[in-house]
Amino acid sequence: MKTAGILCGVILALAAAPALAEPPIVIKFSHVAAADAPKGKAAEHFKKLAEERSKGRVKVEVYPNSILYKDKEEMEVLQLGGVQMLAPAPGKFGPLGVKEFEVLDLPYLFDNMATAQRVTQGPIGRQLLKKLEVRGITGLSFWDNGFRVFTSNKPIHRPSDLKGQKIRIQSSKVTEAQMRDVGALPQVLAFGELYMALQTGVVDGQENPVTHVYTQKFFEVQKYMTMTDHTYHGYVVITNKKFWDGLPPDIRGILEGALKDTTGYYVAMAQQETDEALEAVRKTGRMEIYTPTAAEKVEWKKAFTKVHREMEGRVGKELLESIYKETGSDPRTF
Repeated sequence: MKTAGILCGVILALAAAPALAEPPIVIKFSHVAAADAPKGKAAEHFKKLAEERSKGRVKVEVYPNSILYKDKEEMEVLQLGGVQMLAPAPGKFGPLGVKEFEVLDLPYLFDNMATAQRVTQGPIGRQLLKKLEVRGITGLSFWDNGFRVFTSNKPIHRPSDLKGQKIRIQSSKVTEAQMRDVGALPQVLAFGELYMALQTGVVDGQENPVTHVYTQKFFEVQKYMTMTDHTYHGYVVITNKKFWDGLPPDIRGILEGALKDTTGYYVAMAQQETDEALEAVRKTGRMEIYTPTAAEKVEWKKAFTKVHREMEGRVGKELLESIYKETGSDPRTF
């Protein structure tokens, strides 16, 4: 009887062994921002929640600062399954043929982040995410970061000051047209190469949120920053559709919950991070920070918002109208 009991215990132990030895599901999360930038902190927060809640069945490997791939490479690698998660800016989907995302690159589309979040975190945002499925991508969430400002080695007080300057931009036809409208020379360049390009004069200036100006140390190679807050800057958290659909349902549910909570965490910290980064840049004493006057701000809006009409056909007039309706503002009236 005792022998039978021991044998039974051995059989049960052997049956449980494969489950115990099952390797974790690995999620490689690659991004181009610094580890201490809001996106880097959010990626680490997601990692913590996913690993804790899955009790080790999921392992998230975060690769910041373009360690694995640069801007142009990462999307293709995700589609091929080389990485499982990314958080690119909306304009990165234009080259994939999902041009509707470039609507978020339109200047002065939103008056503030609360208005932006009504769009990105609401029905319009969900409709945009669904459009990625035809490219083998599942859109998971928007992380709303803030608004872009300009930096340069020349003072920029009004749009005419951009004329002739080589300004680094992300790959976006909307942003390219916007810059050309004011006589700037847009230069598409990988984010990981930007610091060196600014340092060597390959480009004269760039546009990004203040958090990037600080965490990427652009204040070391740029003399002036202008608080234009001209364009929404956020990220679209995405995954490989085949990978996501193939996850065990319970794991997918855990990850969805972790991502939802991380999105809330991101939204809550974004403004504080921006304020702290601005103060940190100011304390370096290495960059002159200029805030346009009310009259100059109107001038910026008049100069930049003409691109709204130019891009109606590219981003979709119906989509654009739905955003105007949701926000209660039509920048074309400037």
